[in-house]
Amino acid sequence: MNKINIVLADDHVLVRNGIKAMLESESAINVVGEASDGNEALESAKALRPDILVLDIRMPNMNGLEAAEKLKQYAPDTKAVILSMHDSEEYVLQALDAGAYGYLLKDTDKNEFIKALKQIHGGHKYFSGAVSNVLANRLLHAKPTTGTPAAVKEDPYHLTKREKEILRMVVDGKHNKDIADSLGKSVRTVETHRFNIMKKLDVNNAVDMVNKTVKENLL
Repeated sequence: MNKINIVLADDHVLVRNGIKAMLESESAINVVGEASDGNEALESAKALRPDILVLDIRMPNMNGLEAAEKLKQYAPDTKAVILSMHDSEEYVLQALDAGAYGYLLKDTDKNEFIKALKQIHGGHKYFSGAVSNVLANRLLHAKPTTGTPAAVKEDPYHLTKREKEILRMVVDGKHNKDIADSLGKSVRTVETHRFNIMKKLDVNNAVDMVNKTVKENLL
């Protein structure tokens, strides 16, 4: 299996060193370059052609969001991933608009970080749990557009009305007990529905369930 080549861009050397050490403890990942600002990140991506460019947002000269937006001009096959301490809706949505394949928080643990990079390398997008909640909140509270109603999209996963109701509450950040109280059902019943939903969506946990729901606009 070919290694995933990474370039890290962060203006704090200690932060880069810590991330590099964590990533290179995984045999499938190789950090091939580092940068301290957006300009250096783009030049490194152009020269090294990594699989993934990991970008902090707040950097001098050019920030990570600007670099992500310009990346395709420098290295068309490199995927941008934002790694930030900020989980604000504004930053998350700007990252999406800039074409980022993922948005992870700096307190993400090693296992999730590695999992995210592998999924992104495989062509999928990945957003950490807290970020997924931001996206889900925007999705659920988006105002309907005016004009002719669009055709109803067919549900490829054949979720029942009850399953969609529970899924909507999950992506809205509610826990099993809150959902059970809201529906007048037992926690065990809600757990059974959640298990069925994950089985239909072919995911293994709540984070992946929210990611898939947001990515595929299932609600």
